[in-house]
Amino acid sequence: MLQLWNCKPVAMTNVAAIAVLLTSYFGFTSTGKATEVRHPQTPHETGDGFVPTGKGWGERDRAGTHANTFSRGTYNGISYHKGPLIIPTLGPINVYYIWYGNWPTTNTATTILPNLANGIGGSPYFNINTTYYNTSGLHVLNSVTLAGQTSDNYSQGSSLSDSQVQAVVANAINSNNSNSLPLDTNGVYFVLTSADVNETSGFCTTYCGWHTHGAINGADIKYAFIGNPDRCPSACEAQTSSPNNNSGADGMANIIAHELSEAATDPDLNAWYDFLGNENADKCAWKFGTESSAPNGSKYNVTFGSFKYLLQMNWVNASGGYCSIKY
Repeated sequence: MLQLWNCKPVAMTNVAAIAVLLTSYFGFTSTGKATEVRHPQTPHETGDGFVPTGKGWGERDRAGTHANTFSRGTYNGISYHKGPLIIPTLGPINVYYIWYGNWPTTNTATTILPNLANGIGGSPYFNINTTYYNTSGLHVLNSVTLAGQTSDNYSQGSSLSDSQVQAVVANAINSNNSNSLPLDTNGVYFVLTSADVNETSGFCTTYCGWHTHGAINGADIKYAFIGNPDRCPSACEAQTSSPNNNSGADGMANIIAHELSEAATDPDLNAWYDFLGNENADKCAWKFGTESSAPNGSKYNVTFGSFKYLLQMNWVNASGGYCSIKY
């Protein structure tokens, strides 16, 4: 959990200073949106101050776990700490969906979100992640596919802890049925929850989604929790109307794109992040860039197939570093 001592002090002496500190502590921006903890940026990094949590904020590396792992290279406002990236030698990054809870086929999310996973690879949006590389100089590939989907009918109940989210992923891999998912170290497993499901470590209060990794069947598996913004629209939906006429699903698409970019470039929370523990998508959270208007008046900034999405920008690791919706 985020502690107050993790927050960098801001050199202000008025009410705005208090607002910044409260914003950092509770994990909300001035817009009231979760998943972003914005801190003042620093032009110099040592690489061992804060480390990412996967939940949108950094925490102090008091144990020195990542000390002496800093590799500056060309400084673009984010730094490499020598951890692995998801760079499959053959094929794309595989996305797996676990539909947790109540997802009737009449809910258009079951079409909107698969289209996102199949359309994001090869796009100018995901191409931003190709600016990140590993110790061998290999860059993330602009290639993603939806490799599998399965359902879970509340195996862990409707109130999940972090460990139960991992249990959902493990069950999906180990289930003895035709819908079981493969054990894939080059994949990212997304636990997509229906609106009646809560995540007790801070969903709707300090984050809208998160990513991490864990040992499953002896393998290092990357996975993410994606909460349904219909549970807390004011915190996790960027807009009340949405381009695909499903604000919950469109809100989830925004969170999926954010977590997928971070999982690709910082899967084990020890690769690409800045001095304050912000991963690439964290540095641009709730910033959307140039927007267009859909026929229903909602906003969007990318199109995959016949579907339009409003996705948060991502940090380009080039030209000094900057937020963008494409590269």
